[in-house]
Formats: sequence, C-alpha cells, structure tokens
Amino acid sequence: MATGASVKISVIVTTYNRPRALEIVLHSLFQQQRLPDEIIVADDGSTPDTAALLTMLQALSPCPLHHVWHADEGFRAAEIRNKAAAQATGDYLIFLDGDSAVLANFIAQHERLAEKGWLVAGNRVLLNAALTADWEAGCCDPLHFSALTWLKQRLAGKVNRLLPLLRWSVTAQWRKNKPTAWAGAKTCNLALWRQDFVAVNGFDALFQGWGHEDADLVVRLINHGVLRKEGRFAVPILHLWHKESPREFESANLQRLQARIADKTFIRAIKGVE
Repeated sequence: MATGASVKISVIVTTYNRPRALEIVLHSLFQQQRLPDEIIVADDGSTPDTAALLTMLQALSPCPLHHVWHADEGFRAAEIRNKAAAQATGDYLIFLDGDSAVLANFIAQHERLAEKGWLVAGNRVLLNAALTADWEAGCCDPLHFSALTWLKQRLAGKVNRLLPLLRWSVTAQWRKNKPTAWAGAKTCNLALWRQDFVAVNGFDALFQGWGHEDADLVVRLINHGVLRKEGRFAVPILHLWHKESPREFESANLQRLQARIADKTFIRAIKGVE
C-alpha cells in the first residue's frame, strides 16, 4: 500500500433479490488471502430469503458480516449504499455488486493500490447466462479455473474477454495517466477513502432507477480533487449474467449527470450520506 501502513477495509456489497449470486460473492470474499475487516451487505429491499441467507453466512464468515436493509420502493441503490457506508467502520471503502465475485487476491491488491488522494476503479469479466447458471447450480467454480479452462470458456463464447485476468504491477506509472477521467468507473468495483466519500456527501439519492449514480460520485470526487488510479490488470471481478435492469429513469439521470460534469464546482450530493 502506498501509504505504508495497514488500513481497515470495509467492503460494501449491493444486492437485490438474488441470494444465490450474493452467496457466491460472499464466499469469494471469505476466501481472500487478505480478509476484509468487515463486509456490509447493502440490501435494496430484498425479500426475507436474503436475510435468511445472511443469518446463515454470518455464522460462517471469517470477518464481521452485517446486513443493512430498507424497504423495496424501487431502484434505490444510491440510498442503500449510503446507509451501508454510514455504518462502515473502515478507513477505506470497496464497493461491489451482489453479482460480482472476486479472485483470492482482490482485497490484497486493492490494499496495495490504495493511496491517499486517489480512488481506484477496477474492471470486469462478463460471464454469459450458461456459465452463470452452471456456477449458481454448483457445476463449476470459475474462482479456481486454470488458464486453460479460461481459454476454453472464451473460445466457447462464455466470457466476453480474458485481458482483465492478466496481471501488471500495482505501482506502474500508467495507472495514473488519466487522473481526471470519470468515464467507465463503476461501483461494481470501486475503492476510495472514507474521508473522501464523506467529503462529497456520498452517493446522491436523487439518482433513482438504473443509471449514472456511480459516475456522478466519481465526477464529484474529481471536482473535490480526488484523482483516479487505474485498477485494470490488478483487481478484476467476475460479473455474473443477469437480465438488463429497467431503464425508465436513465434519461433524467443522464441529464443530471451531464449538468454536474459541466459544473466543475459541484461537489456535495444534495441527498447524500448525511
């Protein structure tokens, strides 16, 4: 880690009514070489099946596992992430989605990438419906695929690409080549310092429905002076397939985002973590 000392890491996993995928993601976190200091599931209104799963997994988890829930009143990912972050005790926050499993060195690599004044945006490998179904059924475990098995999956069209699985030094200078680029940063794989998250008032819950609340957070962080470090070739996630979310609010969310991109002074969320 660039700061030269160990850091307390909170992982926040957003979920909604997909307990089997969430179970896969949490088990991938349980198997980390460097365990997170806590895991907080940010539950955007799931039915009791998810709560029952988490009660079971809390007994198995090698680190504290918490469940933060609010009622299902539509897609409110920004708001539930804020509620989870408000309960986090870590100095460093890593955001994942409940369909984004991680390899065994994910937390360790994020810790090595962590640096004051910077956020880290990682990337992903997309699994298709067939490979996802096999994993959810327990017929395979991509977390332990060999290089040859990954190649076979790619040739069969079951994953979109393999390049994210390659490794490059976490200290490579090119990781800082685009410090003010917000595009492409997604909260399925995003890490930042808690103090920076609080400084911009977290996510803006004015963004309801699918789309752009993560880009808005990164834009405001950059306006605040936080720079972007590239997490490619260091912290990939394996993204389980799912149907596309309804996007009836995307246009309004995009308009709000574009207005904030144009206003370089806009920093704090209107309906934020406070």
